[in-house]
Amino acid sequence: MTSALKAPPVRRTQSDRRQQSESELLRAAAELIAQQGTAAATFEAIGARAGYSRGLATQRFGSKQGLIEALIARLQARIEGLLDDRRLDDLNGLEAILAFVDIFLRNLAQDQEMRAYFVMMAGAVAEVSGLRGPFAEAHKTVELRLEALVLRGQEEGVVRTGLNADAAALMVGSLLLGLSTQLLIDPAMDLEPIREISLTTLRASFAA
Repeated sequence: MTSALKAPPVRRTQSDRRQQSESELLRAAAELIAQQGTAAATFEAIGARAGYSRGLATQRFGSKQGLIEALIARLQARIEGLLDDRRLDDLNGLEAILAFVDIFLRNLAQDQEMRAYFVMMAGAVAEVSGLRGPFAEAHKTVELRLEALVLRGQEEGVVRTGLNADAAALMVGSLLLGLSTQLLIDPAMDLEPIREISLTTLRASFAA
């Protein structure tokens, strides 16, 4: 009787191991921040929660600002993935704006990493902290993306030509920021009817 040949185990590269440990450390940091606030996310607590040492967390991020910048980048990448899944580039400008808002609000209530982002942002603003810079850059990226969608919609004839694209983008971003902050204050808030009325109102306001 011939024994079945076993495939050799796949050897993970150092890069793979580094990516996994960094991902687990960032997930642990987001959970701590979402549940207990920014002050709870010490490198010692992050390392312990992720099953690593404080030294590894310090090595990966270096400082609290390095940690926050890494968390922002991680969240941006995840949102980009969700937007890619909805194939925004295949939608007209108006539908792409509405899809952006829809995706954001559908994930806001249940995503701990999104909650952690806004907890960190609120702390940075309240303390007039130098950590505000990374948040300002992230919000500018969203503003420019939304502005481009408004302009595209105007070229396609589906968004009102008289609409100020920059002001419209800021208004949409401020809507999402306001709802995110309100959810921190009132975690029991039901976002579903707000999501629906936001989409209806935006369509009525922006449509050609």
